[in-house]
Amino acid sequence: MTDEHRQIKNHLKITGEADLTIEVVILIILGIFMFLFGVLLFQINTGILPYAPDSTYGLFLLLIAFQIVTMGKTPFGDLKRSWLLILAGICVAIVGMAAGFIPGYLSEYVRILVGSVLFFGGAALFLQLFLREDKAKTWRHSSGVLQHLILACGIVYIISCFCGLITLFPGITTNQQTAVILILYAISLFYLAWCIQKIARKYPSSKQTANDIHARIDNTQTSRIWLVLKDTSLSLSLSVLLLVAVLLTLLGLVLIPVNLGLFPFSQDGLLGMLLVIFAIQMMALGETPVGAYKRSWLMVIIGMTFATFGIISSVVPGVLINLLQALIGLLNIIGGVVLLIGRFYPVLLAMRNPPDQPVFQPPILKQMNVTQTILNFVSIAFGISMLIPGIMPGLINAEIIVVNGLLLFVLAYLIRKLEKLYPI
Repeated sequence: MTDEHRQIKNHLKITGEADLTIEVVILIILGIFMFLFGVLLFQINTGILPYAPDSTYGLFLLLIAFQIVTMGKTPFGDLKRSWLLILAGICVAIVGMAAGFIPGYLSEYVRILVGSVLFFGGAALFLQLFLREDKAKTWRHSSGVLQHLILACGIVYIISCFCGLITLFPGITTNQQTAVILILYAISLFYLAWCIQKIARKYPSSKQTANDIHARIDNTQTSRIWLVLKDTSLSLSLSVLLLVAVLLTLLGLVLIPVNLGLFPFSQDGLLGMLLVIFAIQMMALGETPVGAYKRSWLMVIIGMTFATFGIISSVVPGVLINLLQALIGLLNIIGGVVLLIGRFYPVLLAMRNPPDQPVFQPPILKQMNVTQTILNFVSIAFGISMLIPGIMPGLINAEIIVVNGLLLFVLAYLIRKLEKLYPI
């Protein structure tokens, strides 16, 4: 094989379609989180680097919330993905975001919450692994990756229990020992992600699609009171959009008392969470702040890079803040401008060369276009405030962010309505 052929082959591998499931994406990001936390802890222990426990715990809770909202997977086992469970996941996200945004107020509570999730969740999942008929008892009769899955799950759950104890009872290990355990935890999470991805490729299933269709049919025949307990067909992109809407709305509301001098605020925690959310969108959906693209392996690599920056920002405050402010500011400005051009350029072309028959546009699409246009302008304003801090009064900036979050809720509602009107 010539060097040219080899380069072409490598290029196709990088730009080819990625098939990572959302579960694998979150496990990879959790693995990166634990690995970086372990590596950084060596430097934190010597006093070379600062440490922000609140935003660290907050980011972990946000990743747990993503698992709950997008998959119905809780730290204590899989549950029916109902609206009630999604609401619970959003509440977990709010606690994590609040801890990350406002340091010092929820420190002890989130430490106990994270420690309990790790220890009791790990113990519950370990027991389920060997007691439930549909897990290890079934998997052990198969050869290959399913046996790897038993080992991977067992290791992850056991180390999770150790991490929970360390979090609940600080001081039972040295920082160096904790760092080593975190790195081992990261390796086990990568191992588990590899197993699940191999299984997803070997045993492709249309279960999720079937569940979504079943949920859509059932929901049309169920009273509104019981809808909160029914399976939901909420898509992955909408689930992520809801969490972004919650983050921005909460951020704007928090910034109001912050600007009045009532609370402290962690810019690092905010930047870290935003970048990790961007990473999940890129890796799982191919969506970026500057538009949607093919979900390629290159996009996965970029997403992992964003996750790395976000995790470092959350764990070690002050190190990347200027770089990440500029990055997020530019992404929001460029994204807003690009999307506005993409929306209005075809309209201008149509005005210059009008069609013989006017094109009918359903009212819901008109509402979506208006909402997205306002969002693009708000995104540009948010980006400018990130790129040039202090260019606008703090309270006005807070109000802009609240409007951004509320508009995302409106957009999520319109997309949901559109999906019901025109099911795929």
